[in-house]
Amino acid sequence: MMYRNAKLIKTLLCLLAFLLVTKANFAQSTSKSYDICIYGGTSAGVIAAYTAAKLGKSVLLIEPGKNLGGMSSGGLGLTDIGNKYAISGLALDFYRRVGSHYGRFEQWVFEPHVAENLFNDYVKRGHVPVLFQNRITGVVKKGNKIVSIRLDNPNKKQITAVNAKVFIDCSYEGDLMARAGVSYTVGREANAEYGETFNGVQLMNGHQLPQGIDPYKIKGDPSSGLLWGIGKGTLKETGSGDKKVQAYNFRICLTNNPKNRIPITKPDNYKPERYELLIRQMEKRTWKSLQDVFIWSGMPNQKTDINNRNGFSTDMIGMNWDYPEADYSKRAEIWKAHTDYTKGLLFFVGTDPRVPEHIREEIAQWGYPKDEYQDHGNWSHQLYIREARRMKGELVMTQHHCQGRETVTDGVGMAAYTMDSHNCDRIVVNGEVRNEGNVEEGGFGPYPISYRAIVPKEKEVSNLIVPVCLSATHIAYGSIRMEPVFMVLAQSAATAAAQAINQKVAVQQINVAKLQQQLKADPLVDGSRPEIVIDNSNPDGVTLKGRWNSQKHGGYGPDFLVASENTDQPQTIRYHLAQQTKGKYEVFTYYPKSAKTATESKITIFDGQQEKQLSIKDSEVKVLGQTSGEWVSLGTYSFSGKPAFVEIAASGTATVADAILLVPRE
Repeated sequence: MMYRNAKLIKTLLCLLAFLLVTKANFAQSTSKSYDICIYGGTSAGVIAAYTAAKLGKSVLLIEPGKNLGGMSSGGLGLTDIGNKYAISGLALDFYRRVGSHYGRFEQWVFEPHVAENLFNDYVKRGHVPVLFQNRITGVVKKGNKIVSIRLDNPNKKQITAVNAKVFIDCSYEGDLMARAGVSYTVGREANAEYGETFNGVQLMNGHQLPQGIDPYKIKGDPSSGLLWGIGKGTLKETGSGDKKVQAYNFRICLTNNPKNRIPITKPDNYKPERYELLIRQMEKRTWKSLQDVFIWSGMPNQKTDINNRNGFSTDMIGMNWDYPEADYSKRAEIWKAHTDYTKGLLFFVGTDPRVPEHIREEIAQWGYPKDEYQDHGNWSHQLYIREARRMKGELVMTQHHCQGRETVTDGVGMAAYTMDSHNCDRIVVNGEVRNEGNVEEGGFGPYPISYRAIVPKEKEVSNLIVPVCLSATHIAYGSIRMEPVFMVLAQSAATAAAQAINQKVAVQQINVAKLQQQLKADPLVDGSRPEIVIDNSNPDGVTLKGRWNSQKHGGYGPDFLVASENTDQPQTIRYHLAQQTKGKYEVFTYYPKSAKTATESKITIFDGQQEKQLSIKDSEVKVLGQTSGEWVSLGTYSFSGKPAFVEIAASGTATVADAILLVPRE
């Protein structure tokens, strides 16, 4: 009897303790309301939050990790631009601020901490509250409207409910979107689904292994098993769809500055057998330098942005298929595996005796920077999630939009990058190792991205916008998925959200024409005068004399012009400044570095009062980053509204002419 009473008392005490803990937990729980809630502190998330705040809306930015900026502050310093014409608004402002940091007009290559400081500054200047280390765990809906989201902070064991009028999912994974019941897809559509040609299974030569590499642990012996990193699947029909996801990696920041360098040491879970394929790759291909295995790009201050190159490199092919829909625990495993693999690769190249000595000596000059990722063990805080979920929205962007066969009229951003997919699988084909899934197809100019591609179907959710995991096929997403484009679409998303709140309508029902006009009239969301661009293709703003030939690639916008050579006729291009161009502006000309360019260009500027003669020497124009041209300043001028112009003159040489830019200067 005493034993039973003691057992009962013990049970009651446990129940009481449970109730007290539960009460304490509920006491810690909070519920807050905002106009706009943004999930994901990526570059897009920061720009969306800043935009919303500048538009006078109360806003909360939620970041599951500890850092802002996503890939833009996580090592991707060699910006994938495509065409600068496509980048506008606050996205362009970001690269101008990067340029200011390095003493240039704008710059598209930068150190990780420089980018992170700028993103932190955006939220500071916008007075945006940021909730770090909080992950979404649930969504509460009423009909087709999100009422609130629930968050989990694994460190504080605290659940927080956030209410908002409009939500914006700026995460790379689309977690808010998925939990809200929005239709989405993962993997590759079959070509037949949308009439495409570069979707689905593709066995091409890009990022490919040399032919003839034996796939087995013991060469020629299938019973010995496959080498690490080779899947057991078989090659499917070209263009067929599947759920495979293009490879992830880390964009690695190292330094060769001895004063700022931490040595590359043996990482966790180091297994040299993982890199046997690298040895076999280099048996087939002479290993001259690190550039034969890595895209080893230089960043400012003796640093790098290292990316995948050739058949075996930093991409962890086939190891990320579960990531998009995995729970947080499984994602952490995949993330850690990528970290171990990448650090292990660097250590292997530097220490394994099978690696040529001159390569080991070359990588020995490099190490992890002391001044980067200081709160993250000097290693990037962001895995390169090239693609995860993709929404199935009001409109699906496809290869046809990229290549200009279909054009939308409700564009709220532009893309211009090559249709790009890294490999999705590594398999045995005809007895040798092959990578499958790489696509690099370009040859098209900037194209608009539909507003309907960043909003879900209204019947599913009426107050959610998704500018990152937007509605696009795998191959079209490969062109759109660039950090500057995400920022442009995020600004559009926040502006649309504010409009929906003001008009008390679903995000699908806003006035897109009004949105387009607002983005154009107030690109920095501060009421300042917008820049003025006059492109060479503008028939109303440009007068040509003589013979000029159009070149489609390498300029700003759809094309640029090159003066015909060996002619005695006058050749000029005059950009007419509209009468509403009043005030002080710094004038720039976009200078594309063509394969054959005149050694010097002659330029005349007339501000309405007097002319000024200038010249640009081709040898003095230095192009930096993944672009083929730069803006060259022609000086600052005050325009009174009288007829004015900028004129480029050629004299029988290959003089180039592209866009003219006027930047307001107070």
